[in-house]
Amino acid sequence: MSAKASGVAAGSLAVDVTEVSRIFTGKKGASVAALDNVSLTVNPGEFVSLIGPSGCGKSTLMRLIADLDTPTSGTIEVFGQSARQARLNQSYGIAFQQAGLLPWRTVAGNIELPLELHGVAKPARKARSAELLDLVGLSDFAHHYPDQLSGGMQQRVAIARSLAESPRLLLMDEPFGALDEMTRERMQNELVRICGETGAAVVFVTHSIPEAVFLSDRVVVMSPRPGRIRDILSVRLGETGERGENLREESSFFQAVSQVRELLHGEVPVGARGVETR
Repeated sequence: MSAKASGVAAGSLAVDVTEVSRIFTGKKGASVAALDNVSLTVNPGEFVSLIGPSGCGKSTLMRLIADLDTPTSGTIEVFGQSARQARLNQSYGIAFQQAGLLPWRTVAGNIELPLELHGVAKPARKARSAELLDLVGLSDFAHHYPDQLSGGMQQRVAIARSLAESPRLLLMDEPFGALDEMTRERMQNELVRICGETGAAVVFVTHSIPEAVFLSDRVVVMSPRPGRIRDILSVRLGETGERGENLREESSFFQAVSQVRELLHGEVPVGARGVETR
């Protein structure tokens, strides 16, 4: 799924979540509170990760931002529009844990799909596909089919597809969760480079503390269900796109990983934190 920003209010936040709660009601009337009074803002071009224990509502919050579900209470805006209008205006791109590529379409065909669905002329589709294939380093695989690619390569195609219509926001729900550790780190390197080049804001769901720290400007730590924001760690480890492999060996990186781990376990007082490279 992908989208381009249209009808975007100048100077507006990429995401503005205000006092959002989500309660699910079961068949027998029992209710489950997935999210409770969550408020969060994401600035244009900012990379924000959501992390917390399983069942804390990370993916629920992502789905609400994407208008794949509706809050029980509270409001969500994307670039100054309601979540519903942002979806209709195709103001964001989405990537999930599974690449979700169509097996009967080539790599280029998968990337071009959202453009084709929205009536973009074939020459423009081809040009944009070629541009994105170069961006994700897969120019030589344009005419391959998904089953001819590794898992990491398939995810790169999915990311390229999510960027097809030049969105200013990417919503990513554990896109590297099914990959082995080495491939996952390579994909993290690719993602910070791509975000640096495109300037897109990102909301990123993950279970991995090192991944959240490496990728993010801020890490949002959520509590067990009902999901609340326990704390937010500001991670200032270099501009997006400039974080290299060596960052994972720096003391500031390990310090941030330790702080997120402590916040997840509730071992430090609540309050905004910051880690900077010296």
